[in-house]
Amino acid sequence: MNEVSIKAAGKVACAAAASVLLWGASAQAADLGGNCCADLEERIAELEATTARKGNRKVSLAISGWVNEGVFFWDDGTEQNAYVGTNSLEQTRFKFAGEAKIDNDWAAGYTIEVGIAGSPSSAFKQNGVGGSTITIRKSNWFLKSKTLGKLTVGLEGTATYHLLDDADGANTRNYSDAEAAAVGLGAFGVRVNGGPVQAAWTSFMGGFNNRTPGQSGRRNIVRYDTPTFAGFSATAAWGEDDMWDMALNYKGEVGDFKITARAGYGESSDPITNAQNCAQTAVKVGDCQWWGAAGTVMHAPTGLYVYGGFGENEIEFFPGNPGLDDNSTMWFIQAGLERKFVPLGKTTIFGEYRNDDVGFTGTAFTGSNGAGTAIGSDFDFYALGVVQNIEAAAMDLYLIYRHNEGDITSKANVGGAVATTGVDDLDMVIAGARIQF
Repeated sequence: MNEVSIKAAGKVACAAAASVLLWGASAQAADLGGNCCADLEERIAELEATTARKGNRKVSLAISGWVNEGVFFWDDGTEQNAYVGTNSLEQTRFKFAGEAKIDNDWAAGYTIEVGIAGSPSSAFKQNGVGGSTITIRKSNWFLKSKTLGKLTVGLEGTATYHLLDDADGANTRNYSDAEAAAVGLGAFGVRVNGGPVQAAWTSFMGGFNNRTPGQSGRRNIVRYDTPTFAGFSATAAWGEDDMWDMALNYKGEVGDFKITARAGYGESSDPITNAQNCAQTAVKVGDCQWWGAAGTVMHAPTGLYVYGGFGENEIEFFPGNPGLDDNSTMWFIQAGLERKFVPLGKTTIFGEYRNDDVGFTGTAFTGSNGAGTAIGSDFDFYALGVVQNIEAAAMDLYLIYRHNEGDITSKANVGGAVATTGVDDLDMVIAGARIQF
């Protein structure tokens, strides 16, 4: 019985009881003590309290999210296989969000977002897959004003979170954005001339978040977003002992062209976070700085577009580690065509290239100079793909081919000889779908 029918039943019952009393049968009826309607109203209140609602009377509740699963075919030159799992680039998730209007200008609200992976692609490697995971992605409250902007407190993306990714103005954003090449590597290890599997490709890469220099991630922060003026907005964030960053954003149209652009800068003084995220090194480090810029220009009449960007991070090594390269850079470019060729929805066809020039990581590596540690690497990533939107089902189908190659420079543990060694190519085909709810 729903809330409306419960209330209706209560009113009918009260009306019937009143009619009996007026008819004169009160002497034969049981003693109700004058509490008939009061008892019914109390019972109605109890039932209302157990009825599922979309929020309470003041604060709304909206549930949304998506499921993103695929099949991953891979070949490292020595071994081939196929895994089925959750695409970690934009993992399966659900979100609770809502807000309440305070007055004509102010509102308050919250966001809770939970990520779910039956088998996360980020854990895929030559000898198997990982188990299921549940991740708290966001948990925060906010106050926002139409004239003053928005203040958010809690677990949320920093100002440079997805700095380069969110500059993707095509429907490749969730399937092949700036960090897709790094995320697509999962936990696969490098090989040299068909030899044993060594450390993961990503352990030889820099970047403060998802091995992509130039952007940050989700942190426990205080964040401020300005209102939008003429397509421009700004964001600043601080938190997590001690990290701060800022970003400038633009989205608008100039003639027949749609433009999306973002640029930002950030710093962190937490040595543990910096070693794990900024330089991927076990060496004790100091402050880390990162910056990046990216944008998309799309010609609306034809659907032709170009999306590209640059990111860099720099780590401060303490004295006692002289001569270490403290700088890692990444640049990428994607070009494609996005048009509605079929009634189902828009089709996006694209090709892309990304290059990573990485500084010192100290990751163990056996190259042409024997066992040693990595002091630099240079990786190239290529991709071709197609994304087909199905408007009626809020769904995207995607098919993407990825090719990964490069070399690692290492210093031998014995003798200290430095050598650059090419690693075996890694190829992958990803076929999957993302359906939203």
